[in-house]
Amino acid sequence: MNQPIGVFDSGYGGLTILREIVRKLPQYDYIYLGDNARTPYGTRSFETVYQYTLECVQHLFDRGCRLVVLACNTASAKALRNIQQLNLPVLYPGLDGPGLDGPTRRVLGVIRPTTEVIGNYSTTRQVGILATRGTVTSESYLVEIEKFFPDLAVVQEACPMWVPLVENGEYASPGADYFVKQHIDRLVAKAPGLDTILLACTHYPLLLDKIRQYAPAGTTILSQGGIVADSLAHYLSRHPELEAQCSQHGRRTFLTTDSTDDFDRQATVFFGEPICSENLAL
Repeated sequence: MNQPIGVFDSGYGGLTILREIVRKLPQYDYIYLGDNARTPYGTRSFETVYQYTLECVQHLFDRGCRLVVLACNTASAKALRNIQQLNLPVLYPGLDGPGLDGPTRRVLGVIRPTTEVIGNYSTTRQVGILATRGTVTSESYLVEIEKFFPDLAVVQEACPMWVPLVENGEYASPGADYFVKQHIDRLVAKAPGLDTILLACTHYPLLLDKIRQYAPAGTTILSQGGIVADSLAHYLSRHPELEAQCSQHGRRTFLTTDSTDDFDRQATVFFGEPICSENLAL
């Protein structure tokens, strides 16, 4: 029976997470679902993000996924906790098991794995978060980092133009320099002693060269892909009963709620290899 690991994002950015997961754990089957027809999530309300995310998670469960990773910071910030608290078999009788916190189906996010380790990279104990407005407003990173590293001073900066720059293919253009420098300067002004910057949006790794160019010399820039991949590997090793249910044929399936032609062209940039997707009508 095909029981892939599901990876969900509001659009393309989660492919930078999936890319690192596949690199770390190539043996598993994966289904990636990008809700491109309803992106961006970052400007939407908590309730809307929750409803959209729940629909997509339910579809991945219907496709046989026992484990779903929300490879989207906004969905992780605005929807993950509420989804984890649901008893999905009651809401959807076709599902088995006692719910998402039971032994048969799990939903994980990208915020906790990152916040569990971020303090390990900082010597000055000052770190910066670059994210969408929705993630910044949720304050999820502030709350989670406080649990693991209460000694850290954390500042945030919303970068509303960065996702459009990336999705319009302008991430390497001279026009991107203004917006990257602007937000880096604002972040550093809030904490001149910061030595670590977390890219808390899965689109931002495509701007990594420019971010390094304008960040203070010696600053550690953290992308989430490798961190999440390591965390998933550890999670599967700690939960052998769930790991045994994940099929291992090295297959990858890509779904989009919008145009497959547009998705395939853009997704290839994020994932790093050619992609052929299927359309999903929610």
